[in-house]
Amino acid sequence: MTTGYRPEWVQGAFVDFIGSRLHPFWSLKIPKLRFLARHQLSDDLIALQFETNYAFRQQAPDWQGGQYLNLSVLIDGTYHQRSYSLVGLPQQPLWWQNEIVNNKTNKNNQRHTVTIAIKPQGLVSDYLTKRMSLGTVINSSLPSGAFTLTQTPSVKLASALIKQESTVPLAFKKSTPLLFIAGGSGITPMLGLITQALKYGHQVTLLHYSRAVLLQNEWQQLAAIYPAFTYHLINTTDSNTYLVGTRYLSGHSLLALDLPLADTQIFACGSPALLAGLYNAATEISLPQNKQLRDNIIVEDFGNASSDFTSDQIHDKTAKQEAQTIYLRARQQQFSSDTTLLIAAEKAGIRLTHGCRQGICQLCRCRKISGVVKNIQTGKLSSDGNEFIQTCINIAMTDVVLDV
Repeated sequence: MTTGYRPEWVQGAFVDFIGSRLHPFWSLKIPKLRFLARHQLSDDLIALQFETNYAFRQQAPDWQGGQYLNLSVLIDGTYHQRSYSLVGLPQQPLWWQNEIVNNKTNKNNQRHTVTIAIKPQGLVSDYLTKRMSLGTVINSSLPSGAFTLTQTPSVKLASALIKQESTVPLAFKKSTPLLFIAGGSGITPMLGLITQALKYGHQVTLLHYSRAVLLQNEWQQLAAIYPAFTYHLINTTDSNTYLVGTRYLSGHSLLALDLPLADTQIFACGSPALLAGLYNAATEISLPQNKQLRDNIIVEDFGNASSDFTSDQIHDKTAKQEAQTIYLRARQQQFSSDTTLLIAAEKAGIRLTHGCRQGICQLCRCRKISGVVKNIQTGKLSSDGNEFIQTCINIAMTDVVLDV
């Protein structure tokens, strides 16, 4: 019998192509979302609820708190891609939906929706929050991202136990206190994370710095249900809300929380300034047995904040990366770089493919032929050889050749 390549009679891509012409929401393989509703969380934050299509539900029946979606949005004939945090957990109504989800039909529909929270700023965010019509269909990624509780080894065990429908041991529930630190709209991925952590039985503390109080009703409800939950909402324009008398995060702020910091896992999300302040505060605190508090920190940042800050670098504005030469082999171009590869290229008038500019969406990923780069989020140095890197979160430590 002859063997070899046997093409399918009908390719999935062909089915998706025809299906999309019949109805834009249909797809076997491509995750899509249909816009259902907006909800004003505050003057600075708007939640958008979407219905998920068959392909999304089949490939992502579940997700973790802290993950995000990449949305591909068509605006004035051009596609734009941006990343937005998922709010809440799968199959769980959010606090403003509790009154709506009061019968079996609505509860079933709830399983087929996702919600993101957006701060209206920039072209895509303004379109989503102000101009996009109800019923609009957009392409989406599957939920992704590593800013989840599963980064904590002890919580991996809890996840496994819960999936097996076993009872989490009492000793485990009290083992790892969790501290969540957010700035501004960096609070959005914390909703799902905190809810999950409380369900696992952890002691949870939230520290949120913002110009306006966000999601206060949600925190009040969680605190009423879970005695192990404590929250501090720091309104940076109201001195009455300051922790230890200062609007900024400091070592004294962390100590005032009265947590066993050596054993506390810290999750942080916010601006580069907030994350820099956190790492600076961590250097001010001495822990027993030569432990370093910065080793307990997991970050999700909004820009090119580096987890490799030192106290001197934060205060010394003259500290600067030495400029290196970047060669683009395919284009036969070169430029000088003393910042991230993407920003340096743009300063030189060279356009490189990119999306979120945060190291999340992977659109800027390209092959490095030679040279050493440093990931500004992790502080990790690359090898000198051939490998894939992301231009938005890497700086050149030597001359670099890219296959671009």
